[in-house]
Amino acid sequence: MMRAAVYEGIGTIAIREVPVPAIGDGELLVRVKACAVCGTDVRTFRHGSDLVRPPVIIGHELAGEVAEVGGRVRGFSVGDPVTIESSTPCLACPACRSGWYNICDRLQGIGFHWDGGFAEYLKVPEASLSAECLLPIPGGLPAEQACLSEPFACAINGQELSRVGAGDAVAVIGAGPLGCMHVELANAAGARQVLLADLLPDRLALARRTVRADRFVDLSRERLKEAVLAATGGRGAEVVIVAAPSATAQEEAVEVAAPRGRVNLFGGLPRSTPTASLNSNTIHYKELSVHGAFGSVARQQRAALELFASGKVNPAKFVTARFPLDRILEAFAASEAKSGYRVVVTMERQP
Repeated sequence: MMRAAVYEGIGTIAIREVPVPAIGDGELLVRVKACAVCGTDVRTFRHGSDLVRPPVIIGHELAGEVAEVGGRVRGFSVGDPVTIESSTPCLACPACRSGWYNICDRLQGIGFHWDGGFAEYLKVPEASLSAECLLPIPGGLPAEQACLSEPFACAINGQELSRVGAGDAVAVIGAGPLGCMHVELANAAGARQVLLADLLPDRLALARRTVRADRFVDLSRERLKEAVLAATGGRGAEVVIVAAPSATAQEEAVEVAAPRGRVNLFGGLPRSTPTASLNSNTIHYKELSVHGAFGSVARQQRAALELFASGKVNPAKFVTARFPLDRILEAFAASEAKSGYRVVVTMERQP
């Protein structure tokens, strides 16, 4: 038997003793060491999800070690440290055939369609192994840091779409966990200037202690357009990343982009108010590229792990709280409080 945090419906997660998953010849068992709390987990807990049918074990930002290997599985041995790209593509639809695995027509996910990481053990489905979603953890990286490769991979996907590189001025709107990860990655990519803006002074103060930016913009006291234009000599930012669920931020993003700039609508809007009014003349005359970004692929999560192992990106500073599995409701509350970045749930049994 194993302990697991079972999501039983909106507002209910219970610690249960459940059977350790039995694996088939094409499957693999992971002993989970750490699983971070994502905003998606909190939204599922509070409001439910179309992708999740309780009872199910949620949690998808996880890391651990191989505990058992199916007879047909190659490339992994018991004891190997691993993490996983939780979204599993079908490999057969038009998107997959183009290599766009994250927008697969039949995407399935660990912690959504299959049991996830808030448990002592996790079964890795054959489909995930076939899609090479199980990833070795390099260089002795601790599990609580390796599990952050999943959200960092999402940021990497966004930065690849925006072609962030040397010489760019990058403006990030939203100083939450993903916004600050974007700042970290833009610096690692050699951006000449990085700006970070947020409406909440406390969140911006935390960011000042965590990441390096050339300009922090307090939107409770400053206007975004004036601040960005002043910082960039009137040109605007080559890349604007909206890492906040705000229609206003999306609308302002096109106004602060440089001519031929790239505007990344990285943060989705609430379902109840999913539209924004972008000035299409601004997009037209400045020849802006406006695009979205959703999820990531295993290649990008592998790139995140390599950045961690090389020291170019430090994931440790994004782990701001730790809770044992028995206190998972406290972990969710800490994540909801938004007083830090990632809250990590560990699987060590308490004495």
